[in-house]
Formats: sequence, C-alpha cells, structure tokens
Amino acid sequence: MQKRKFLKLKEKYFKENGGLLLLQKIASQGGSVKTTKIFTAEELKKATNNYHESRILGEGSYGIVYKGILAADNNKVVAIKKSKICVPKQKEQFVNELLVLSQINHRNVVRLLGCCFELEVPLLVYEFVAHDTLFEHIHGKKRKGSSFSLELRLKIAAETAGALAYLHSSALMQILHRDVKATNILLDENYTAKVSDFGASQLIPLDQAPLATLQGTFGYLDPEYLITSQLTDKSDVYSFGVVLMELLTSKLALDSDRPGADKSLARFFVCLMEEDRLNEILDDDMLNERNIETLKTMANLAKRCVRVKGEDRPTMKEVAMELEGMRITEKHAWGKAEICSDETECLLGPGNPDAYHVDVRTDCGSSTGTTIGYESMQIQLLIPYDDGR
Repeated sequence: MQKRKFLKLKEKYFKENGGLLLLQKIASQGGSVKTTKIFTAEELKKATNNYHESRILGEGSYGIVYKGILAADNNKVVAIKKSKICVPKQKEQFVNELLVLSQINHRNVVRLLGCCFELEVPLLVYEFVAHDTLFEHIHGKKRKGSSFSLELRLKIAAETAGALAYLHSSALMQILHRDVKATNILLDENYTAKVSDFGASQLIPLDQAPLATLQGTFGYLDPEYLITSQLTDKSDVYSFGVVLMELLTSKLALDSDRPGADKSLARFFVCLMEEDRLNEILDDDMLNERNIETLKTMANLAKRCVRVKGEDRPTMKEVAMELEGMRITEKHAWGKAEICSDETECLLGPGNPDAYHVDVRTDCGSSTGTTIGYESMQIQLLIPYDDGR
C-alpha cells in the first residue's frame, strides 16, 4: 500500500509539473525533441546535499540553481535548477526551457543533461559552468583584482553573438531567447561564453509570428515592447547591444546613481557618442592608442543594435559576423592603418587604400570565406569556422 501510494504521488507530481504537457508538445512537434536523462528525486537530493544553502550558485526569476555532485556518475559536477514555487505559469516555463534546450547543439549554449518531475517542483539538470557569470566578472565580486583585455571581451561578445545567431537562424526552429543579459551569460575556465537561462524563451515555427509576452529585464528591454507588447529576434539584438556596451564600459545596464534619463546605459552611451565623448565612458583598463579604432567600431555596432526601431537594427547574424571580423583584425594586429601605402600602391595600383570591404560568412558546417577586395582585385582568405557542434 505504501509503494502504491508513493507511485501515485509521483504520478500526481508528474502531471502537475507539466509532464503531460511535455509529452503533448513532443507529440505536436512530431517527436523531434531529443531524449534527455530522467533523474530520480533521490539522486538530486543527494547531489545537492538536500539542497543546502552552500550549494546555491545563483537565483533567477523562475528558479534557484544549485551545484550538484552525481556520485553514481564518477562525481560529475552539474548545475540543478529548481523552480521556486509550484504554479501553472512556472510549470509552463520549465517545460518550455526543456523543449528549447533539447533543440540546441552549440558549444556556446549551456547543455541540458536531464530533468526530474518526481517532486513538488520540477528540476532541470545542466552542464556545470565553473567560472561564474559575465555580470560577476565586469560588475561583481570577480571584478576585483582582474581586468578583461579587449581581445577577451571581443571573444566573449563574438561567441555570445554567434550563439544567438544560431538560435535565430540555424536551429531546427527559430528560437528567441527574450532575456539576454550579462547574468545569463556564463563563462567557463577558459572564458568560453555559454548562453543560459531559457525559461523565457520561445520556439517560433517559420509560418508564425511571436506571441505577446510579459518577459524581459529592465535596462535590456526593447523599447518597441512598450508599444507592441511583443519581443522579437530584434529584441534579442537590442538586449545584446546593451551587453556589448557593458563590455565596453564595465557599467551597469541600469544604474539609479546616474542622473535623470541617464540611468539607462543604452541612452547614456548613445548620448555620449553623439556628443563625441565616447572616451569618457569606455573602461580605462583596456583603453589605449592602439585599440581605440576597434573600440570605436564596437561602439558603433552597439549603437546600431539599440536603435529605437527594430527594423533599423542589424540581425544577430550580421552582428556576429562583424564581431568575428573585429576579432581577426585585433588578434593579428593588421588592418588598413598597418598596410604600407607604398606597398599598397605597388601591388594594387593608384587608388583609395581605404576602399576595401570585409565579408565574413559564418554558415554552420563550412569554412568561413573572408573576401577583401581592393577595387578590381580580390584576395580570398580561408578562415576555419567552429559552428559549435
């Protein structure tokens, strides 16, 4: 009788936590959702030392994340996300996150390892990313005594943009993150960026428009949302533009200590750029004469990302390609300023040495072709591209 009672309780929680909803959604998508490991409640209780406070890694809008150690899996370290409270809205968010992450296979997106619906609140199990959030590195406890070089900031920005571009255009269905911010970008021990927290995300079939939402975080929130009540792929671009500004300035996206309308970093940043005072807001730790042009290029890209009208913003794929081009230029320390004018004229004939373009293609599964053309002459460079698979 006790065993039957326990099985009925587990079945009750499975239904209440959205297990049936999950099965229905899998069926509606033709069974395309990949199978994930189903953990028992007892396994995860032991892994988190009964969800002890010392194991808490972070806390978001929809749940608390714990560090877990799986004894049965060679003491593998994982991150376990537990819903704060058990309400229908939260169940939908957790089922949604499970569905979204099961569609994704990218090195710069946190990998889902499994789930558990046997408890009063649902649990999701992720790969463990050891080096905290981007927010902590540029604003919080990790900031003290450390300095991000421009090359490292570009790396983080390019990897994050590449992951979002993949979600928007290369996944099985378009995936909108809808809550891009510094706290949702994790860094591993090699400072590889990992986009996380898909509780607010949405899968968009190609023939459907995004649904009205109540998602987003102030400071990163697309201003068009106030008019349309919808977050779109260009909303992710806006939010990423704010993250790019944080990387450039090490200032908070929303800061009550800044006066008036300047509390918003996006507005403050754009106003200083328009007044030709960009140097006043850039992080002094990385600013020098050698990289000022790259910083200006990044700033212009960030400014374009936060344009008021979504249609005026670049796509996430265009942003990723531009940042990858900046990385190449910064890493190899060559560009138009370093090209000897005499050699240029000798090789290419008289003309404008500034007349070149860079086209970085980042289609998954292929090499990246970067074409640099001077008037009628073109040089083709083959750059290996890691699509994350």
